[in-house]
Amino acid sequence: MEKGKLALYLDLIRWDRPAGWLLLLWPSLYALWIAAGGFPGWHLVAVFTLGTILMRSAGCCVNDVADREFDRHVKRTAQRPVTTGAVSVREALVLGAVLALAAFALVLTTNAAAIAWSFAALAISVIYPYAKRFVSMPQAVLGIAFSFGIPMAFAAVQGHVPLLAWVLLLGNLFWVLAYDTEYAMVDRDDDLRIGIKTSAITLGRSDVAVVMACYVAAIVVWAVVMVGRIPPLFIALTAAAAGAQAAWHYTLIRDRSREGCFKAFRVNHWFGFALFAGTVAGFLFS
Repeated sequence: MEKGKLALYLDLIRWDRPAGWLLLLWPSLYALWIAAGGFPGWHLVAVFTLGTILMRSAGCCVNDVADREFDRHVKRTAQRPVTTGAVSVREALVLGAVLALAAFALVLTTNAAAIAWSFAALAISVIYPYAKRFVSMPQAVLGIAFSFGIPMAFAAVQGHVPLLAWVLLLGNLFWVLAYDTEYAMVDRDDDLRIGIKTSAITLGRSDVAVVMACYVAAIVVWAVVMVGRIPPLFIALTAAAAGAQAAWHYTLIRDRSREGCFKAFRVNHWFGFALFAGTVAGFLFS
């Protein structure tokens, strides 16, 4: 039986796979807490939570249109709605535009600084799907796109983007490089065959070591930022919790199996949640 349009649209935006928007959400939320020095208020929490879900969904639409010719040659993506033709390119782009406009409407309830930075965030989100044609490590471009909620959070809270926000963005960039390289390791054979550039291909046999180094760098940057902001005990406990997850990921990816690498990617949002939970708890008890 053929799927109805609504079901196809939900497939297109990966509605049944919330891990994608959770990867975006946790850094944005802990940036809100850091920018505000504690709870930032329900309005901003709601704006950034809903905005994250909407923009991730819009990004899926653009990504699937950009990659429709590549996706048909990759086992994991061959049945995506745009790739199979079940959803037309025009439909996907219209849906993506509607979702992005809904997210922009939420940003309009914040302030001028956040509104201005939202245009940069949108531009990077649109550029990323095409980066893999020209950049040897497109995961770095994704890292910037998936970290842009951080400067936007500071803009929404403080009315400007301080150096601290960019330091946090750098730390989150390391995390994105880690989990998206794991993701790229799943499709390495297919990507080599069709000529797509990814960090998994560029890094070769150094992939596992670099992924682990990126996890360590992400934890270290977060911990350094939090020194003096929350009690040392909460920094240590959070770093330990995140580090334990990174160690678990090593056991999943060290053999470079498709199943292990994909599982590591799918559970990565718990690493982000650990940093978020540690941030919230630290401010609560400081």
